[in-house]
Amino acid sequence: MPAPRTVLLTGAAGGLGTLMRGLLPRYGYELRLLDLLPIEGEPDAITADLGDKEALREAVRGVDAVIHLAGISLESSFDKILKANIEGTYNLYEAAREEGVRRIVFASSNHAIGFTPRPRGDDPLIPVDTPRRPDTFYGLSKSFGEDLAQFYWDKHGLETVSVRIGSCFAEPTSVRMLSVWMSPEDGARLFHAALTAEDVRHTVVHGSSANTRLWWDLSTARALGYQPQDDSEPYAEKLIAEQGELDPDNPAHDHLGGHFTTDPPVWPY
Repeated sequence: MPAPRTVLLTGAAGGLGTLMRGLLPRYGYELRLLDLLPIEGEPDAITADLGDKEALREAVRGVDAVIHLAGISLESSFDKILKANIEGTYNLYEAAREEGVRRIVFASSNHAIGFTPRPRGDDPLIPVDTPRRPDTFYGLSKSFGEDLAQFYWDKHGLETVSVRIGSCFAEPTSVRMLSVWMSPEDGARLFHAALTAEDVRHTVVHGSSANTRLWWDLSTARALGYQPQDDSEPYAEKLIAEQGELDPDNPAHDHLGGHFTTDPPVWPY
């Protein structure tokens, strides 16, 4: 696919959106920004709710692709998840279909398969086609988003790369995160690959750096042209000294989704 020039970035005021606002323009993208909240220093950003169908249609008009990060990123009530993550994602896909957008990069999550046991010892890496086992209503909404993406490819020919993001922060903050961490720079590399790879149809990829303690298979991401450059291992000694090794008898340590399976953090709004 020729490199898209104009990309709509939804959720542009959030943590990941803020990181990508700084990194993606290096790849030649002109970003059109959308968020529920105003974005400081970005007077041209679109302030709109995912329930505003007309605003979404206006936002996608004329763009080459969409990176969809918007929505609730922690656990919440089903009603709130339904409105923001399920209905909101549907509204975005409909707007993209109506305006002829060719590709969406959808921010899925490790929490779509959060109850999957983590590999131990010589266990194989978790494959991308592992059965979905969401750990929260949030993870359930990401499972829906992946199915919606498949439907819009099969029905309407709208391509999607669904990126099951691990944890994208400047550095890992827990021992578990050593296995699913994606550096911001690798995040930008993966989004760039997802925007430019040929014939993706609907492709699901795991989103992390090439970590020494990796839990899941990155082969479908690499097939897009993704070449991760970073590894969480330089942070391991300090984190293990502070927190200890993972405890196999602790359910929060024994599943991909971590403490989302036992005591998920709740969206504050």
